Amino acid sequence: MKAVIQRVKGSSVSVDGKIIGRIGKGMLVLLGVAKGDTDRQVEDLVAKVTHLRMFEDEQGKMNLSAKECQAEFLVVSQFTLLANCDKGRRPSFDGAAAPEQAKVIYELFISKLRSHNFKVETGQFAAMMDVSLVNDGPVTFVLDG
Repeated sequence: MKAVIQRVKGSSVSVDGKIIGRIGKGMLVLLGVAKGDTDRQVEDLVAKVTHLRMFEDEQGKMNLSAKECQAEFLVVSQFTLLANCDKGRRPSFDGAAAPEQAKVIYELFISKLRSHNFKVETGQFAAMMDVSLVNDGPVTFVLDG
């Protein structure tokens, strides 16, 4: 599992020109699911994302977690995060989970975030999406789960 998390002032996702998810201050999470990813990895990644100190305190230091500042989440599935670009010019997606497995893990990730009482908006699994954001900082991290 791989996640790119971006601290945002706001973010939205659209399908066919219609906004299907929108958040204010929080995190845009681009989530890629790999073959063999497990429920345990989801739990670990949710814990990391919710407790990572990436929001500024009163002194402008990154000392606050999503929990501490009531951040919102926009979670978007992105299998291309699992691309292997080591050989040739065409990325290989052999490491990405099959869509049926990936959807289960993606939905579990969302469910676990919601169980922590966060506002969580989502993209549409396996759809072509337009993602907009106002990156705050910019602050971006890549996490492997």
